[in-house]
Amino acid sequence: MHLMMVATTPHTPPFPSPSPAPPPPPTNAGNIETEATPVFQEIKTNKLQEDVTDDHEKKKKKKNKDKEVRTFHSIGTATGGPAAAPSPPVSSGTGFQSHVMKEQAPSAGTRTDFSRAGPATAVMHMPRQQNPEFLLVETSPPVAARMRNRGWDKMSCTYDLVEPMHYLYVSVVKARELPVMDVSGSLDPYVEVKLGNYTGKTKFLEKSQSPVWKQIFAFSKERVQSNLLEVTVKDKDFGKDDFVGRVYFDLSEVPVRVPPDSPLAPQWYRLEDKKGMKTMMGEIMLSVWMGTQADESFPEAWHSDAHDLSHTNLNNTRSMVYFSPKLYYLRVQVIEAQDLVPADKLRMPEVYVRVEVGNQRRITKVSQMRTINPIWNEELMFVASEPFEDFIIVTVEDRIGPGKEEQLGRVVLSIRDHVPTRLEILKLPDPQWFNLLRPSFIVEEGDKKKDKFSSKIQLGLCLDAGYHVLDESTHFSSDLQPSSKHLRKQNIGVLELGILSARNVLPMKGKDGRTTDAYCAAKYGNKWVRTRTILNTLNPRWNEQYTWDVYDPCTVITICVFDNCHINGSKDDDTRDQRIGKIRIRLSTLEANRIYTHYHPLLVLTRSGLKKHGELHLALRFTCTAWVNMLAQYGKPLLPRMHYYQPISVRHIDWLRHQAMQIVAARLSRSEPPLRREAVEYMLDVDYNMWSLRRSKANLHRIMSTLSGVTAVCKWFNDICCWRNPITTCLVHVLFFILVCYPELMLPTIFLYLSVIGLWNYRFRPRHPPHMDTRLSKADNVDPDALDEEFDSFPTSKPTDLVRMRYDRMRSVAGQVQTVAGDLASQGERAQALLSWRDPRATTIFILISLIWAVLIYVTPFQVIVVLVGLYVLRHPRFRYKIPSVPVNFFKRLPSRADMLL
Repeated sequence: MHLMMVATTPHTPPFPSPSPAPPPPPTNAGNIETEATPVFQEIKTNKLQEDVTDDHEKKKKKKNKDKEVRTFHSIGTATGGPAAAPSPPVSSGTGFQSHVMKEQAPSAGTRTDFSRAGPATAVMHMPRQQNPEFLLVETSPPVAARMRNRGWDKMSCTYDLVEPMHYLYVSVVKARELPVMDVSGSLDPYVEVKLGNYTGKTKFLEKSQSPVWKQIFAFSKERVQSNLLEVTVKDKDFGKDDFVGRVYFDLSEVPVRVPPDSPLAPQWYRLEDKKGMKTMMGEIMLSVWMGTQADESFPEAWHSDAHDLSHTNLNNTRSMVYFSPKLYYLRVQVIEAQDLVPADKLRMPEVYVRVEVGNQRRITKVSQMRTINPIWNEELMFVASEPFEDFIIVTVEDRIGPGKEEQLGRVVLSIRDHVPTRLEILKLPDPQWFNLLRPSFIVEEGDKKKDKFSSKIQLGLCLDAGYHVLDESTHFSSDLQPSSKHLRKQNIGVLELGILSARNVLPMKGKDGRTTDAYCAAKYGNKWVRTRTILNTLNPRWNEQYTWDVYDPCTVITICVFDNCHINGSKDDDTRDQRIGKIRIRLSTLEANRIYTHYHPLLVLTRSGLKKHGELHLALRFTCTAWVNMLAQYGKPLLPRMHYYQPISVRHIDWLRHQAMQIVAARLSRSEPPLRREAVEYMLDVDYNMWSLRRSKANLHRIMSTLSGVTAVCKWFNDICCWRNPITTCLVHVLFFILVCYPELMLPTIFLYLSVIGLWNYRFRPRHPPHMDTRLSKADNVDPDALDEEFDSFPTSKPTDLVRMRYDRMRSVAGQVQTVAGDLASQGERAQALLSWRDPRATTIFILISLIWAVLIYVTPFQVIVVLVGLYVLRHPRFRYKIPSVPVNFFKRLPSRADMLL
């Protein structure tokens, strides 16, 4: 078949398309990467006629060609080169690309003789395959959810997405009747729990013979080096600690306890001396059992892998669950003021209002009424959080000169006492008048003196509980619920996340002689979770499971891995937890009730380029509990109704989102143990809206990929019109006549065709959750200077020459965008010029043609008009010409306002 095709059309290369070699990295980072054909250009209307005429002429010439020319023995015989075996075609799939590791097909070498087989415009550029190192790796861990049919234990009812990890738990409760050891008659007791080479100690209590510790120790069963557990009570001393008594336990006799069993009751054990005699050394209350990470004592226990940390620093390594503060939009309407008293009564005041709520500051414009009774009618938005401890400070100021203001009055209002809450009532609460205290009176406020006269200001205050306060980017929000609990929807399912382990993590503390102290943090909705820190290992194992209620499937869960830099109790502000990687998963891309277990690449973009810091092993399951409600969500708006009844402007939304991020980060960083500010900001993508040349190229590539479907349809229609495949063109003619005769079948045919396409693509549907795509992000081959610009501070801290170079580069990019915008505007203005009489002759011609067409369409059946137009568009290449058509020539001659620009 290929040989026949070559004989009839010699310009078509008769070989399967090999996998293209990766293109070289760009040398000019200042220009946007483009294909051979620009994204936007003036439409070449004569392209169709040129192709048709070329095909027609070549078909006439092929009759005179020598028989020897039409015989091909191999691809390379035309130039005398050796024939190369064609590589098998690479299957690109349909729809989304598969994100699992596959064996890569061998790439074909560059052949210069291929260019002689046809025109260069016929070459199609295939996208490069993503580096297998950055793809997902599917796994089959022995988790309980996958092994329920194999008689798994009862732990499967709680922690069924993680591997069971067995621990020896020792709960040290208290002691009594301990003997006095010092000459002074005091005792400073503490307990030492020893198992092999691992030793855990409780806090020592001063001068107590009946101490209470209530501390729990957990020893990993995998690292048990002895069958004997030793619990010793000692007396803290300046020199060597004194021995008080001890108790031994044989691990073979320790009971096993797994939730939902009740907690093991502690018992009293009499202490023995060094000879093993049970003398009057007192008693200690203990409980010892074997359990798993599902135990209630697991989060607060001292772990054997953190044996070299003190009790103070141990708190920074514990697992914890956090909740974001409940946020509200605070609306402040500044309406007017009365009876202001400026210092200079002879000048007209320039009055404006400054409103402060916590660290948020907004000012109004200067009132256009330069009197002592100014009017503003401006609305300012703020973010407030429960329990509403902040105050609203409203200050009226007079701008005397540049950089010089005079305070005319101030009022301080409590959010909790003075601001009402509005749910979904469209009418705002009635504004109120408040007395403005003069600066002199504010200083003497402690004297509680009251003036008989005071200036006033009218304010409208309310807390909008019907909005959702955005504290993360709208592209990957995890929560879309309103602030008010009464307006929230019912949950539609449960999301379960199992954080199993990580592998091949890069050493983040290599300079300090350590490896990595890794912990994970996950955020969905208003619930944040943090795993325990695994110390000094490159292959940490957490095996912790968390659950969230799901209210909307079109939300995103974010999982990040950090290196804990505060295990030594460092309180330096410059000490920040290091980023290891981030993962985002959209719930709507997951199949319900299916378990996903994969190794996700941990990728971080740094100033030096893209780095893979390891792989994170996750188990994920989305369980739907209300199918009808979940399907109904797809027809409802994403945000609460108040966002559409009374929308907030975009410029206010961006500022308010930044303030909400700061409030959440400040609140979580004050928790104990804290979730550091740098971790919260990284998970909320604080710098997502900053300028990035790399991200701009990625967005341009996304636009081109989106338009590729339209381009493919246009190309297919062009092939039909050019009769490239006569059989297909004839079938299109038949289908066209059927639709003209029976127009009622047009819409059913279109929707049936869409349904067939969707059913056909079901076989190629993505079977794996989405992950960070380095090719889509343009991060695998980015210019170093573009990266340095992306990580620059705001405002910039770079030298002037470098900033000037980057500014000129941005001007070049903006010039291209400006040219494209001008071309689009010219096309629209030409369409408007048809009836605007800007060109009297063109408008006259258009009116006459319109009248002729009106009469023609009126007297001719509509189906006949459609058939004639269709046959003209699908006419044979024999009846086509190279020159553009008359309507196109007429449209190009219409005037635009481009020649009116300076």
